[in-house]
Amino acid sequence: PMVTLASSNVGSLGGLVALRDGLCHIAGSHLLDPESGEYTLPYVDRVFGPAAADVAVVRLVERSQGLMVAAGNPLGIAGLADVRGPGVRYVNRQRGAGTRVLLDVMLARLGIAASSVEGYAREEPTHLAVAAAIASGRADAGMGIMAAARAFGLDFVPLATEPYDLVVAPGALESPQLAPLWALLRSDRFKASVEELGGYSAKEMGRHVRSPGTF
Repeated sequence: PMVTLASSNVGSLGGLVALRDGLCHIAGSHLLDPESGEYTLPYVDRVFGPAAADVAVVRLVERSQGLMVAAGNPLGIAGLADVRGPGVRYVNRQRGAGTRVLLDVMLARLGIAASSVEGYAREEPTHLAVAAAIASGRADAGMGIMAAARAFGLDFVPLATEPYDLVVAPGALESPQLAPLWALLRSDRFKASVEELGGYSAKEMGRHVRSPGTF
């Protein structure tokens, strides 16, 4: 009751920068490093430099990322290559968002130029904003999570499963402010409620991916 959560949607990279600059205690991240194939840790090392040794990374969930499309998938979109189809209007996440990074990596693997995707330059700040654009008919497809697709009654074409981690500021892991969060992540009831949203696995929830001093 004495702890208040204030949050902001700035994308995974923006969250790490805010954490480094002392603007928050914790940031969510699912940034894929295309060279190593690892998530989050390479970016923590780059953003924090030597101070990365004091940063903790805690697993929140694994989740399904894919293409959100209109109910019934009227354009028959079956994979990422189909977003180049005639008349398909894509809606993107902002630069620095983990979903945007994942999209760019997957496009590169397929040899697809971003310029060939109609709507690639159109950006929305959240998964729900992308889903809303599709549900309203302003776009036909956008990458996001299953839970956002479900919230707007959209169809979902799965493309990848990724980890989503909580990155903790130096010295904050054992702080009183975050103690209720760690207790929540140990709750079976909470884990079940997360998995009921769709597209989430809570089997590793609360696992320390990196602890301070293990850099």
